[in-house]
Amino acid sequence: MDIGKLIRDARKAKGWTLDELSSRVETDSGNLSRLERGKQFASKELLNKIMAALDMTIALNQPLDDGHSNVQMALQPSRAPKEYPLISWVIAGSWAESPENFQPGDADEWISSTENAGEHGFWLDVRGDSMTCYGNPSFPEGSRILIRPEAEIISGKYYVVRLLDSGEQTFKQYVEDAGHKYLRPLNPSYRTIEINGNCHFIGRVVDAKMTGL
Repeated sequence: MDIGKLIRDARKAKGWTLDELSSRVETDSGNLSRLERGKQFASKELLNKIMAALDMTIALNQPLDDGHSNVQMALQPSRAPKEYPLISWVIAGSWAESPENFQPGDADEWISSTENAGEHGFWLDVRGDSMTCYGNPSFPEGSRILIRPEAEIISGKYYVVRLLDSGEQTFKQYVEDAGHKYLRPLNPSYRTIEINGNCHFIGRVVDAKMTGL
């Protein structure tokens, strides 16, 4: 069975680019491209990550290392929606760090998503227009973002961060460039913030919903 074709079909079914899948499984998009075209074999660890990201199952009858494994794969049904709490920015940092201290009634409401935000994911309402732009994505004020606490830090992804110097919590794009790290707003009217360990990443944005449409 053509592993690469199955992976490519499953990726396209989700509407993901090679870059999107590669960031989720922490590998290079070139490696994934060669894997999909049958030009490269994946390690068992990488293949397991790909299967998990694409909601696929795999059964291996021989080790992967010989490059000739008898592989069976199957697409799983779409993930069932899960509800996550919509909370205020005031308690967002505390919720992410000690979710067991909060009760279901502490949330303003519960909103469903098919994205995996972990056991302690939560929604926030976007404040201000610093993440609004004419391009895509854009996060206008009032839209809602789903946060996955303790997510891996990946350049180009979007995070809710607490600035340790001021105690301010902000939503920005994290960017690494030439050895420097930044929190970048999508609205060019706002300044980019260079960081050097003076912030705490509360969580990564894994889903967003527009309101008032």
